[in-house]
Amino acid sequence: MDRGVSAEDGSIRLPVDELRRLSESYGSATIFEPQSGIENRDSGNGDFLSPTLPAARAPEKKLTLFALRVAIFEKAATGLGALGFIWATVVLLGGFAITLDKTDFWFITIILLIEGTRICSRSHELEWQHQATWSIADARIKSFRALRSSSHFIVEIVKALFRSITRVRKQSPHGREIRENPDAARNWDGRRKLSRTWTSSDVPILPYAQWVFLSRNVSKYLCWLQLASASACVVLSLMKLIKHNYGEIEEGDTDKRNLKAALNIFYSLALAEALLFLMEKAYWEWKVSYCKLLEEVRKECDLELSGSVSIRRFLYDAYSMCVEGSIFDGLKMDMVTFAMDLLASNSADEQLIGARVLCQFTMNPRFSDDTLQKIGTNISVIERLVEILNWKDPQEEEIRRSAAEMLSKLAGKKQNSLRVAGIPGALESISSLLQTNRTFSTTADEIGEKTIFRDHAHYGFWTFNQLGLLILKKLARDHDNCGKIGNTRGLLPKIIDFTHAEERLLKDENVTPSQILTVKSSLQLVKMLASTIGTTGNHLRREISEMVFTVSNIRDILRHGEKHPMLQKLGIEILTSLALEEDATERIGGAGGVLKELFNIFFSQRIPENQNHVRIASGEALAMLALESRRNCLRILKLRVLERLVGALEVPLLRVNAARILRNLCTYSGADCFDQLKGITAAVPTVLNAVMSEENKLQEVMVGLAAEAFKFMTSQESNTMFNGAGIKEAELANKILQILKSCWKTGKIVRQKVPNKYSCEYESTKL
Repeated sequence: MDRGVSAEDGSIRLPVDELRRLSESYGSATIFEPQSGIENRDSGNGDFLSPTLPAARAPEKKLTLFALRVAIFEKAATGLGALGFIWATVVLLGGFAITLDKTDFWFITIILLIEGTRICSRSHELEWQHQATWSIADARIKSFRALRSSSHFIVEIVKALFRSITRVRKQSPHGREIRENPDAARNWDGRRKLSRTWTSSDVPILPYAQWVFLSRNVSKYLCWLQLASASACVVLSLMKLIKHNYGEIEEGDTDKRNLKAALNIFYSLALAEALLFLMEKAYWEWKVSYCKLLEEVRKECDLELSGSVSIRRFLYDAYSMCVEGSIFDGLKMDMVTFAMDLLASNSADEQLIGARVLCQFTMNPRFSDDTLQKIGTNISVIERLVEILNWKDPQEEEIRRSAAEMLSKLAGKKQNSLRVAGIPGALESISSLLQTNRTFSTTADEIGEKTIFRDHAHYGFWTFNQLGLLILKKLARDHDNCGKIGNTRGLLPKIIDFTHAEERLLKDENVTPSQILTVKSSLQLVKMLASTIGTTGNHLRREISEMVFTVSNIRDILRHGEKHPMLQKLGIEILTSLALEEDATERIGGAGGVLKELFNIFFSQRIPENQNHVRIASGEALAMLALESRRNCLRILKLRVLERLVGALEVPLLRVNAARILRNLCTYSGADCFDQLKGITAAVPTVLNAVMSEENKLQEVMVGLAAEAFKFMTSQESNTMFNGAGIKEAELANKILQILKSCWKTGKIVRQKVPNKYSCEYESTKL
């Protein structure tokens, strides 16, 4: 997966296939099936995700072990150096300072000086190595290699010097530039404020040769200085140990009787220290440069090329811990904790490194479970991720996207989703991801957001929209979170706004997949909210149905979305769920064209067989809209579809829902519609045959329809109908009795109540 930054426009690209995979919906039962509550969306206290994969070996263990071994060399060399320094100052220069040969005196002095230089440079090398792992994108010349590869070497140097002079002249009178600093606070619009402090990568140590003092180059200078010092120490020590020219020592001279042994010990200590240090450097270069240890670990961690910086930074940190404390301290480090610490930093470069590592580990199936567990149990990290969602500076797009991706994975586990939703302001932060570049804003906040993105046409709005909807979908699996989503100011209108799809968009053959995917995700989320049970569900259905564009957006999808049956099905299921509320039922029926479009889909012959689920869903929606709603029943009768409904009783795909709709029309239309419903008697033979021969759901529905259809027939017409169908009344009575006994045993005879509606098929069964 390409998570890189485009070289041309700086935009972030995220594959549509991945977002489509992440946003796939979960199967749902029909509204007429027994309702088991929102708790069935997850598995009790289990996770929302797939079963946990076996834990993978942490690749960074190779780095911590390597840091331990190098630290042993370093501490051994440092210990010998300290012993040699003490020996030289106390024994030689203190005890034999006067009697030392002139040559030995200067050799000892030079060795102590160069060893002191090496130790001093060594203590600061790691600091500069850390600095070298930060971003140096603002540096004008990045390395000597870039200069050597240019055919205009001298010209480049002159340009570098000129830029350094120009930059110094642009400084403020107090010697500091006013520039953006990642450490600074943020404005109300989410962008970084201008700071009056330096960042370490910008400090011109020498104004006319700034490129010489780049962090990576300074660390190299210190490294070469240490190698030169150690090599000089080896040469000087070997010269003395081989020649043994310690001056003339006369017999009986008690002042010099131990001088030779003392000098041998000192030169041996100096030689051993220098050799250990050179062995350390050789081992480091062999593992890093020849064996490619850092590259090997990077590949095992599945990090991109940019991850080399984070791997190197991790090694330096582990090595620093081993050197500065116990040699075993570095073994306690791991990449996830390391990245979480960087994410909490105030430096934009460190935040980016931490975000990249955590995001990659979160998305990697081998490390995902362990990473999510560590993040999920660290509330401060979750709060940091939520905070990052509010960052609207286009330069921080990758950090923000990575945080959104991590939260989308984190919300996939039930306990973590509760923690995310429980953070104050979390849903408001997630709502900020639903900003679009087509929204006409009137509030100060939204006007500010438009100003930020005005000059950034390549900002990944749709990517953040998709991730925001995905996070909300995973949070909505929990009943309490659904209530919080509904109570978050301005969030529901944003969600409903994404269900809007123009006719051009739905009919265009070359439509962008991301646009359809966004509409699909928003419909899935609205469906989840609308199907919530209890008082929370009642409140959400009222809120959703009262929004002006909810029903109209779904109507447009039903009217123009024949090329996108999945969108139609989701829209129909939303209407079915909203119909559980009486007021919502009236609003849907009163919206011009909704009932007509549902019947067009229900009776359509052009829909392929593999998309028949859309026709079934439309029938269920019509049955729910007609249930206990006299006004909707009258609206349906005005559409003159009664004859087609009677004919649909002969179609296996449609007859169950056609029977439900006809039964509701007969039950709730009222006595003044008797003449309009008289034509339903033509369906009685079909109904009776279904009652006598069919089983299960169709039989149950037909019993209810038969009870209503016989109301429109006289006794003579009933007898004629029985004779024409070849069925005796006693046989029908016995069959119905068997059905009732069977349903009593299975519990179906009990009226199964869902909010404000009844799903029992026997509610009107009376003969």
